[in-house]
Amino acid sequence: MWLIWALLSALFAGLTAVFAKIGVVSINSNLATAIRTSIIVVITWGIALTTSRAGDLLRLPLRSWLFLSLSAIATGLSWLCYFRALQIGEVAKVAPIDKLSVVVAIVISVLFLGERLSMRESLGVCLIVCGALVLAWK
Repeated sequence: MWLIWALLSALFAGLTAVFAKIGVVSINSNLATAIRTSIIVVITWGIALTTSRAGDLLRLPLRSWLFLSLSAIATGLSWLCYFRALQIGEVAKVAPIDKLSVVVAIVISVLFLGERLSMRESLGVCLIVCGALVLAWK
């Protein structure tokens, strides 16, 4: 089941890049990010409130608040940079470099979460890096 959700994520992320490129053409990239983020906030709160119990929010551990806050800050900074890159660059070059976030996440998970990579997974990470560089190369 995770694979279906991951494929849907990839589909929507791909659509995001194309829609964002079109939407950011004639406006400030930071304003575009703010508009997008505001819409996301409304949609995700609507989904969260209809699929969660009201008391769940009050019972979140401080550690969850801390790391979700850090994640939100990192996401916001990523989006601001991504929209600016899309505004001045081609989707076919920006998107692959942005997807190096997969490699960053894997490396950080190995260094700080104690996750281990098999030889096959390590090869996959190397291929992602090579693929992103080939696509972004001028």
